Amino acid sequence: MKLEKNGYLRSLELRMMAKVTGVIPARYKSTRFEGKPLAILEGKTMIQMVYEKCCKSKLLDQIMVATDDQRIYDNVLSFGGNAIMTETNIATGSDRCYEAVKYDSCDIVVNIQGDEPLIDPNVIDICIQALIDAPEAVCSTPVVKSNNPDEINSPHAVKVVLNKKLEALYFSRYPIPFFRNNLDDEIYYRHIGLYCYRKYFLEQFVSMAQTFLELSESLEQLRILENGYKIQCCLVDYESVGVDTPEDLEKVKRLLKI
Repeated sequence: MKLEKNGYLRSLELRMMAKVTGVIPARYKSTRFEGKPLAILEGKTMIQMVYEKCCKSKLLDQIMVATDDQRIYDNVLSFGGNAIMTETNIATGSDRCYEAVKYDSCDIVVNIQGDEPLIDPNVIDICIQALIDAPEAVCSTPVVKSNNPDEINSPHAVKVVLNKKLEALYFSRYPIPFFRNNLDDEIYYRHIGLYCYRKYFLEQFVSMAQTFLELSESLEQLRILENGYKIQCCLVDYESVGVDTPEDLEKVKRLLKI
């Protein structure tokens, strides 16, 4: 009689079998901060700092920058990184990720934000492992607990509600859940914009029509939920700092000096 593998051994086997590619989408033209991937932080471009952080991941098999700009492409090659040129008229970071890995033999694609120079490689690994451990999910993404009123009420900070398996029920720019009754432990979860996709699903995802909720909230991950697929979330202890404006860049510079 053949013995079934226990959960740990099965997870280990899947991790050893799965090929994981990290993609950092990077555009030069940005409405609020043009050229930000090439902004300088401690003598390095921001895209180099993100790339080098990703290199410390234990579960990424390869990393590539997907860009539509020759200047970014040349900069990545100059520090020994891997880059690929993609089309200019690509709608989202997910679309650019798929364009980059279309002919790659990977099993899992990690969409890593190119404007988070302080990204923690452990968060990347936790997110990858969460997808490996959740065979019914097509995507995984990290979340963090928040009790910051400014963050909770900001439409720029995306909130998420979860079930008991840490699967996403809904994402919103609005504070969710709404606490009609006063509870002792009112917990909000803030979403961090890092995504791990099964490659076969990413191919399906970029060909799906945009959905009502996605357009309402301007959150593309709602397209996944509206089509009936599962997103596995993972709880992390991480303070993400994205760079959307030159002022954000100055904030990161101050944090690097602490």
